[in-house]
Amino acid sequence: MEITLSPSPNFDERKHAVDMLVLHYTGMVTGQAAFDQLRNPEAKVSSHYLLWEDGRVDQMVPEDRRAWHAGVSSWQGDEDLNSRSIGIEIVNGGHDFPQPGGGLPPYPTAQIDALIELCHRILAGHDIPQTRIVGHSDIAPSRKQDPGEHFPWEQLARAGIGIWADIEDLEAPTARAEGLSPGDESASVRRMQDHLQRIGYGLPPSGTYDDLTEAVVRAFQRRWLPDRVTGTADLQTLRQISVIHALYSAG
Repeated sequence: MEITLSPSPNFDERKHAVDMLVLHYTGMVTGQAAFDQLRNPEAKVSSHYLLWEDGRVDQMVPEDRRAWHAGVSSWQGDEDLNSRSIGIEIVNGGHDFPQPGGGLPPYPTAQIDALIELCHRILAGHDIPQTRIVGHSDIAPSRKQDPGEHFPWEQLARAGIGIWADIEDLEAPTARAEGLSPGDESASVRRMQDHLQRIGYGLPPSGTYDDLTEAVVRAFQRRWLPDRVTGTADLQTLRQISVIHALYSAG
């Protein structure tokens, strides 16, 4: 893989060893705009890599340095995720710059092929568990939507990057007989929150389906149920939460 060095001034020293991989979309009108922003010292943002639509890769921060891509975030009880992670920005307008008809812009085949190769390269060099390969929306669900429900997580997982589950093919703990909705207060809500927290989401089990719970459910759906990003935990969502919780616990 050919990687172009395009240094950003926006980095500092790590405080922890690398054990996470965080995927983003740029959410800007063009890749060039994102490139310029990630190298702008006044912006105070950066990533280790920028991946263009045609598969070109720019390295902006050395992997042994702390790039500024995750912001305020948490996963599996850890914070300061910039110190723990490699960040990849993938050129895609996302929710901020949808297609003329309103749909989200696709990720081109060449881009995803290059992403898979880049991820394998990163994973070969660092001890990153499959349960710590995340999207920005996983680690900051109240404020981020990237890399979006249009991102091909399933394709990456089938290439050995992250975890996927076809729920129809798996045994799962029995979900309750009805779904859960924002505003609910019950032991079932607490159990769902506990499962989401154990997967990694920053969600303290309270038993109340509050705004944070809704945001976390929506982030979970973006990752594992991209055809139903509602924030409401219907039966399929509850079952998928149980499946992913079981797979993450096993890992």
